[in-house]
Amino acid sequence: MLVSNDAGPVPQLPRMGPGLVLRVLSKRARPLPAGTPAPLTSVFTLPGLDQAHVASYCRALGFTPGAVPLPYWYLPVQRAHMATLLSDDFPYRLAGIVHVENELTAHAQAPLDAPVMLATRIDVLPPTASGAVYCALETVGSANGEPIFTCTSSYLAVRGARSGKARGERLRVQQGAVIDSWTLGPSSGRDYARISGDWNPIHLAPWSARLMGLPAPIIHGMHSLGKACAALEKMAGRPVASISVRFTAPVPLGQAAVLTHGAEANRYVLFCAGVPAADGVFTLG
Repeated sequence: MLVSNDAGPVPQLPRMGPGLVLRVLSKRARPLPAGTPAPLTSVFTLPGLDQAHVASYCRALGFTPGAVPLPYWYLPVQRAHMATLLSDDFPYRLAGIVHVENELTAHAQAPLDAPVMLATRIDVLPPTASGAVYCALETVGSANGEPIFTCTSSYLAVRGARSGKARGERLRVQQGAVIDSWTLGPSSGRDYARISGDWNPIHLAPWSARLMGLPAPIIHGMHSLGKACAALEKMAGRPVASISVRFTAPVPLGQAAVLTHGAEANRYVLFCAGVPAADGVFTLG
């Protein structure tokens, strides 16, 4: 199905799944253009919300049913991201690209029967002093011409030289009062993949993680954010209107994750094995 806007027909959002993962793994780097690559843009349409799928997401992550949780929107956003990054105009390999930061902001409730338009812009940033290359992504979801949410993400496309300083700084972070905790079973990555469509091998099983160079499978970063957001909503008794996250360490399957208060009232920190794995800021609706 195609939805039209002023610029013409808008393609339907492609699905995530093993086929898309194979395309991601097989994409090769291309010669870099002179200077900073031009921004990439795309527009896709999501025909409507699958209420059964939203309910499955709520059950899996611990949200109270009846509304669309803010982190749920990352699921269609990721589909738009992957489809755009697979373009020949994006010069970097996608295997090994790392999701390092994310921020979601709600603007309005989504109409249940209206298509959602997702407009994405991807900017490749100039290399840092260490040689690392990051990509800044912004996706705006809208329905009936009105914005519903904004998602901004940062991906690490090229690793820079390591200084060894960041991990030492993370180790000095003290745990605050505990908000919630959960233990990730060996099937947690596969369970979340069935809901999110993200079948990246690093999340699925020991053998598939080792094929990708990891000693053990790790949980999806946005699974951790979703669990944290659900716990914050239960603590406050109100929905989260915006939430940011910075991923600082992996959370291996089989480990316990501990969500704590941060240094300020609107900050949280997620620990794994005593090391901060994610932290961010949230506001309540």
